[in-house]
Amino acid sequence: MEARIKEALKTKKLRATGRGGSGCINEGEAYETDDGEVFIKRNSKPQARTMFDGEFAALKAILETETVRVPKPYVVVDNPSGGAALVMESVRMRQLSRHSELLGKQLASMHLHNSRKRDEGSSVHGSRNESGYVDQFGFDVTTCCGYLPLDNSWHDDWVEFFCRQRIDAQVRMAQEKYHDREAPELWSLLVHKVPSFFEGLEIEPALIHGDLWGGNVAEYEDGPIIFDPASYYGHAEFDLSIAKLFGGFDGKFYSAYFKAIPKAAGFEKRLDFYHLFHYLNHWNHFGGGYRSSSLSTMRRLLK
Repeated sequence: MEARIKEALKTKKLRATGRGGSGCINEGEAYETDDGEVFIKRNSKPQARTMFDGEFAALKAILETETVRVPKPYVVVDNPSGGAALVMESVRMRQLSRHSELLGKQLASMHLHNSRKRDEGSSVHGSRNESGYVDQFGFDVTTCCGYLPLDNSWHDDWVEFFCRQRIDAQVRMAQEKYHDREAPELWSLLVHKVPSFFEGLEIEPALIHGDLWGGNVAEYEDGPIIFDPASYYGHAEFDLSIAKLFGGFDGKFYSAYFKAIPKAAGFEKRLDFYHLFHYLNHWNHFGGGYRSSSLSTMRRLLK
């Protein structure tokens, strides 16, 4: 693996600095190279290449908006013994604090980037490029929320996209993995009610981070930085769901965001619905501890 990374980066030096940043999915560490520091994420799972290819594409897409900083992705390298590695820019980060308000402003700007492309008059149907407005929901490549792949096949309708390619996929996974019967029963009832959560709302595809919890945001000297994206073109409100669910964002962040993108009617109900995805995704990642939250959310939404 080391030889492949050296070859890809065209460096003779690849020395660990001792600065790590491992999470619950991947191992990560900073390395010195001939041209400065890089950060390398590793994963030994068979699906690592898919996961890192998706993250590479997501980081590149966010980078191209020129709105909020992300680490620049350099290359994805296969591990001969299994798995893969993602090499990216190394950024000295600290916990988000001083630049919280700026993050709210920049996140809103990222969410509005696609609509600005529409106003410029360009259009791309079911795809993304540097100059085009994206008029569908999805993404060009598979991205992963955690290590589970997301079906990003393009779709014209957001509600159908989210129901079929997010919630239904997670419910079926829980049914197969845990032989759970109650989740699919509740979902079969709830799916008919979901359109009412979006009545009167016109949703425009927005490039979203996709996994914006407090552990995936930070700041450096000059501003905020976000990382570990599971991006696709979706509903901008979705990014606020896991932010609200697990915390880590203060009032200044939300005030700045909602100043740029005011809350639409029914926001809280939709946020609760979006929480369902994260509960189900955590259930499928980490086990039955999230089953209760998943089921209680569905029951609450059915009332």
